[in-house]
Amino acid sequence: MRGRAGRAGSCGGGGGGRFYALPDVRLRPGVGAYRGFRLTGERPQERLVVPSGRVSLLIGFGDEIRVGQAGRHPGKPVVHTSLVSGLHTRARVLGHAGRLHGIEVTLAPWAAHRMFGTPLGELADIVTDPGDVLGKRVEGLREVLATAPGWPERFELLDRTLLRWAADADPARRPEGSARGAWELLVRSSGTLSVQELAARSGWSVGHLETLFRREIGLTPKRAARILRLRRAIWLLTTGVKPVDTAIACGFYDQSHLSREFTALTGVTPGRFLAAKADTSVWLAG
Repeated sequence: MRGRAGRAGSCGGGGGGRFYALPDVRLRPGVGAYRGFRLTGERPQERLVVPSGRVSLLIGFGDEIRVGQAGRHPGKPVVHTSLVSGLHTRARVLGHAGRLHGIEVTLAPWAAHRMFGTPLGELADIVTDPGDVLGKRVEGLREVLATAPGWPERFELLDRTLLRWAADADPARRPEGSARGAWELLVRSSGTLSVQELAARSGWSVGHLETLFRREIGLTPKRAARILRLRRAIWLLTTGVKPVDTAIACGFYDQSHLSREFTALTGVTPGRFLAAKADTSVWLAG
């Protein structure tokens, strides 16, 4: 297919496993790698899903997914078979009975705003059924993906669908004059730019920048920066960087500040997170 490179990979054998592919180059960098999965275990599983700065669209083929908050007071989980998740500032726990079949797409928030056609602020800290956001479009997509003969065909279907959604986007949601540039500045700084500096570099007032971010990113610049600092801290800690050095690199006052912020966003301390990292692999981002 046009623009295809580094197409697909998989892990797992037989009828189960996880399957990966890069989207069409015309969809990058707004759309991340596609992730298909067919889990056939008989034991219930849970995963901690940490804030990542990505919007997630997961289309399941019938199995139930339980979604609850992480931390001491998780509350009652809600159940979905497919879900869409905007940017969130608190980790979640996702569980299933052992059998799960579907496909996930992650998007930069500005790309999700463009393709979904909805203010991203309405999805902030929310997990909901994709039909509530995308209407009949997603039901038709679910049906063709579920009945496709294999993963390469599913990935091609996603390419065609997302390219069509992007082409059909309202011109008012196109990149020109959007929050994309400011978002990418914030991403490159790993959330260390102040709101005032970000506004100055973008050429907007602080008030206008915050309005754009709420609509097109889902969170204010300050709240989005917290997620990006956490994302870098997790990467540094899991690659062996000492907590005190991680705190300095990520713009925290000290190691205690890092620990407090880490716990507030993930529900666990950095030490507990690292000790259990084999059980906290993120198979759904958001």
